[in-house]
Amino acid sequence: MLQRTSSVNHLHVTTLAFSSIVQLGDSSIINGYSRALAVQREKELFFGNEGNLSKYPVFNREIPLLPIDEPISIATTNKNPIIKVNNINVIGVSSSSIIHVGNSKNVYMETRIKHIRQLLNSNGRDNLNEANVM
Repeated sequence: MLQRTSSVNHLHVTTLAFSSIVQLGDSSIINGYSRALAVQREKELFFGNEGNLSKYPVFNREIPLLPIDEPISIATTNKNPIIKVNNINVIGVSSSSIIHVGNSKNVYMETRIKHIRQLLNSNGRDNLNEANVM
């Protein structure tokens, strides 16, 4: 792996949350992984036993990683072996995201989110109960 020096004069990150990373410098492997269940309801209701991600197929499906079978030819000349950044200003980094200044050999990022909206019936009544919520 090509090695260069990473130089950052100023880095300001307002919010870093949920397994996110700030990495200055080279890394061999970056593996970001996040799962989330987002339920939006018109009526505030929580049963206490919600959140079993294994009930939703989106969290269990295999992600196909297709092989790269195209010939790739790269010619790079680094006259100065320094990655130099003057100023980085980030408002927020969340859900296993990464701010990285440097070289990486292998990077794998995966996020799976199941969004569910549960709305009231047209007559304004809810039909939410434990049986039909999950």
